[in-house]
Amino acid sequence: MNDTVARLKREAVPWPRGNRYEDFALGRTFEHHWGRTLSHVDSTLFTTLTMHYNPQYTNAVAAQALGHPVSPINPFLVFNTVFGLSVEDLSEGGGPFLGVNKLTFGAAVYPGDTLSARSTVTAARLSEKREGYGIVTWHTVGTNQNGDTVIEYERSNLVRTRQ
Repeated sequence: MNDTVARLKREAVPWPRGNRYEDFALGRTFEHHWGRTLSHVDSTLFTTLTMHYNPQYTNAVAAQALGHPVSPINPFLVFNTVFGLSVEDLSEGGGPFLGVNKLTFGAAVYPGDTLSARSTVTAARLSEKREGYGIVTWHTVGTNQNGDTVIEYERSNLVRTRQ
């Protein structure tokens, strides 16, 4: 290892990632960046790997018999995708995931749809049992490229404070 690399490693200061409890004012809304376009392959792989063998997600004939034009995207992949889009803004700062409530699915998602997400802080309080943490709850809405709601839910995390 050359001297410059060794010096940089010694002098490197870790930069904390994500937001802290103090960043989550009630009503603050986060428009999560990027978005994600889902494909039939994404859904088939997810459905197979999670052993969710509902035929409408892997069999076009079964999907059409249920009124879909093509096999829809597995809704649990929709959930995981929208949830994943929110992590950088909401929970990347560390702290245990506490759960999801009020989960509802809206419009069906089909291959080629691009999902986006936004989250709004609905509750925040300091933890009574874990010093240095607060409990934050967000309402997250996932939409497709047309602005149709495809999923919404509330989720809570313990979030580190700056102290």
